Amino acid sequence: MIGKAEGIVVRTTDYGEANKILTVFTREAGKIGIMARGAKKTKSRFTAISQLFTYGHFLYQAGSGMASLQQGDLIRSFRSIREDLTKTAYSVYLVELLDRMTEDKERDPYLFDTLLSALTWADEGKDMEIVARLFEMKMLQAAGYRPRLDACVHCGAVNVPFFFSIKEGGFLCQNCQRHDPYMVPTGPGAVKVLQYFTHMHMHQLGNINVSSKTKQQLRQVMLTFFDEYTGLSLKSRKFLDQLERMTETLTEKANEKINNIAVEKPKHE
Repeated sequence: MIGKAEGIVVRTTDYGEANKILTVFTREAGKIGIMARGAKKTKSRFTAISQLFTYGHFLYQAGSGMASLQQGDLIRSFRSIREDLTKTAYSVYLVELLDRMTEDKERDPYLFDTLLSALTWADEGKDMEIVARLFEMKMLQAAGYRPRLDACVHCGAVNVPFFFSIKEGGFLCQNCQRHDPYMVPTGPGAVKVLQYFTHMHMHQLGNINVSSKTKQQLRQVMLTFFDEYTGLSLKSRKFLDQLERMTETLTEKANEKINNIAVEKPKHE
């Protein structure tokens, strides 16, 4: 049987000397495995369509075993992602997260559009920390782990200072903070962004200016919540953590050097 699908390559695995097994998240059929024979060869007609993040149309022969790629038409390669280490690291994290949280052959056009929009934002230079946090929220919602962010989970209070409780699965107000001594502090900025994320779609992200402090709070909330409720251990997350620590160290050293230059007194002859 011949199948045709619009899809994004979320994982590639070398098979033998010349072949690749592609894991493609498709709009029509969900996540499927496709053998791309000869894709590792430089002059192969499947080389371009067999790269990670590639978005295109896939024509494949499906049978009792693994599908075999017959034709691939490239729509977008997301080239700028591959040319930037930070973009690449975040994008690998996004596709691994989706791969680990979805089952084979379960159709989900909404998640497909969410991933496509996230990679498009990455390709166009959007703040990848914000893209990642929104993508995480959408994945949590799709998996049924949606935190309660509209009010205090205990008393229902709204429009008050909140703390985020991993244990309670949402916000606690000041009067109810005794229910979780390990709650995560969240400033007004983080509260607003988290509430915004619960209702918006990835393609609606637009331009959001978020302070470094708010980004740190968002990261702590989302990743701690993920660890508690999904138990996933992602290789891409570990690399991303290392990259972020390295970037923070370099930024601190650069700022220290600039401050030293700024306070240096001019020498008099």
